[in-house]
Amino acid sequence: MSRSRTNWPATLALITASLIVFFPLYLTVIIALKTPQDLAQSILGWPDRLAWENFPRVIEITGFWNAFANSFVVTLGAVVLTVMTNSFVAYAISPNMHKRRFRMLYYYFISAMFVPFPIIMLPIVKLTSDLALGNQGGLVILYTVYGLAFNVFLYVGFIGSIPKDLVEAARIDGCTPWQTFWKVIFPLLMPINATVAILTCLWAWNDFMMPLVILSKPEMATLPLVQYNLQSQFNTNHTLAFASYLLAMSPLLIVYLFAQRWVIGGVTRGAVKG
Repeated sequence: MSRSRTNWPATLALITASLIVFFPLYLTVIIALKTPQDLAQSILGWPDRLAWENFPRVIEITGFWNAFANSFVVTLGAVVLTVMTNSFVAYAISPNMHKRRFRMLYYYFISAMFVPFPIIMLPIVKLTSDLALGNQGGLVILYTVYGLAFNVFLYVGFIGSIPKDLVEAARIDGCTPWQTFWKVIFPLLMPINATVAILTCLWAWNDFMMPLVILSKPEMATLPLVQYNLQSQFNTNHTLAFASYLLAMSPLLIVYLFAQRWVIGGVTRGAVKG
C-alpha cells in the first residue's frame, strides 16, 4: 500500500500566501483597537485595553451611516441591473456564436476588458455631467455597462453548457424568446448569477475612482471617498483611520466569506463546460 506524501513546496507556498493575506487584516484590526499611545509603543503587539471608543468617534466624524447608505444603494442597484441585463445580452449572443455578426459582437464586448478606465475617464465625466447623471443612478448605470465585457465572457461560457433541447421544448410549447429566457434559462443561471452578483458587489462597494470623478455633491459620497477624506484630515491619527477602514470593509468581508464557494464554483463550471 502506497503512502501519501506531503507536498512540502506546495504546503509552504500555501502557508506563505495565507500569511501574506492575513497579516494586513491583522494589522488593521489591532491598530483600530489601539489608542495612539499604545500604537506608539508597539505596532504589532496586542493592546492591553481595547479602544472600542474609536468606532463611535469615527462614525460621528465621517457621517458613516450616510456613506454606508450611499454605497448600499449603488451596490444593490448595480448588482440587480447587472444580473438582469448582462445575462440577457449573453443569452442573445451565445446561441448565435456560429453567425459572424454575433461572434464579432462578442469579441467587441470582450475587447472592452483591455481598455483602462483612465483613458475614457474625461469623456465619461463630460457625458454624465451633460446628462445629469452625476449621482448614484449614474454610478449604477456605469457599473452595469463597464461590467458587461467580463460578465458576457462568463455568461456566454455558462449558457453554452445548457442543453439546447430545453430551449427547443420551450419553443414547441409556444414560449417567445423573452419567455424562454425568464422561465427556462434564467433559473438555470443561478450559479453564474451568484458569481457575477458577488464580483459586481465587491467592485461597486470598494471602487474609489469612479465615484470620485462622477459624484457631484459631497453628501453623495460612498465609503471609499469617506475613507479618503478621513485620511487626508487625520493622517497622523492612524487608530481612527484604521477603525474607519475596518468598518468599511467588514460588510463585504462577511459577504465574501459566506459566498466565496459560489464565486469559485460559478467561474470553474462555466470555464469547464463553456
